[in-house]
Amino acid sequence: MTSIAISGLIRPLLEPQLPADLDVRWFMTHEEAVEAVKGAEIGWFDMNDQAAMAATLRAATDLKWLNSIYAGLDFLPMDVLIERGITVTNGAGINAVTIAEYVVMGMLNIAKGYRDVVRAQERREWLMDSPGKRELAGSKALLLGYGAIGKLIKPRLEAFDVDVTLVRRNAEEGVLAPDQWRAKLGEFDWVILAVPATPETEAMIGETELAAMKSDAVLVNIARGSVIDQPALITALEGKSIGGAFLDVTTPEPLPADHPLWALDNAHISMHLSGRAQDQMFYRSAARFLENLTKYRAGEPVAPIFDPRLGY
Repeated sequence: MTSIAISGLIRPLLEPQLPADLDVRWFMTHEEAVEAVKGAEIGWFDMNDQAAMAATLRAATDLKWLNSIYAGLDFLPMDVLIERGITVTNGAGINAVTIAEYVVMGMLNIAKGYRDVVRAQERREWLMDSPGKRELAGSKALLLGYGAIGKLIKPRLEAFDVDVTLVRRNAEEGVLAPDQWRAKLGEFDWVILAVPATPETEAMIGETELAAMKSDAVLVNIARGSVIDQPALITALEGKSIGGAFLDVTTPEPLPADHPLWALDNAHISMHLSGRAQDQMFYRSAARFLENLTKYRAGEPVAPIFDPRLGY
């Protein structure tokens, strides 16, 4: 009988639909998870504690398929996944709609100075002029990363008449190759990061890249905090050498209360809430898992596949 170890948090959505001939082991704590995965062939053990998830994976010595709601799994031991030949399906695309909406929201918020409008309302002060006068229409955005999220960001920005340039391995019209975009940074009003967290993308935006950006350009990061050299960004924001930054992700997370980013008025921090700004995440994840479970048991390919050798 096939054994599955699954977090009890998803139990209400899955239990009524799981085949009766499965050995299903539900758990709620890390300690229960470590016991549940012993001998389990299939695992879905997402937790808020990423270290606990990694430890649970190490304990799952018989695991053949690991499922996760997370799109980025860089916190897991890649060597374990590779050595054991574990098939991994991740949450790529599950949160893509709401994250793409967050990008548009963040850009509009900065363009219109809306944070200052909210502050004025809290003071009960009627502003006589707009604190932000930028229009998205006619502006130019550089989009790094064209996965499930990037594919939704582009048309949403184009609906606002933003000229979007992609960075992809195969350059074509309107697309820059990985070795071309840095030389063009000074042409863009918005630089949007939607790349996976890999050794190749770590600190891809650093002092040199920030210095090449326009003085009023805005950096938008919905990828991982690690793709930006954060001390260099703080220096750029403090010196106002760029216009600002909309940061859904930071290093570390949560950001300590005394961290200098909090005090910078040109830093907009949204606390990694973009993917959580929805009520369909678990429904979508459960439906995808059940579909994949049927395929897995029939010997058919599951998707989307996370490749631990690539890191995405």
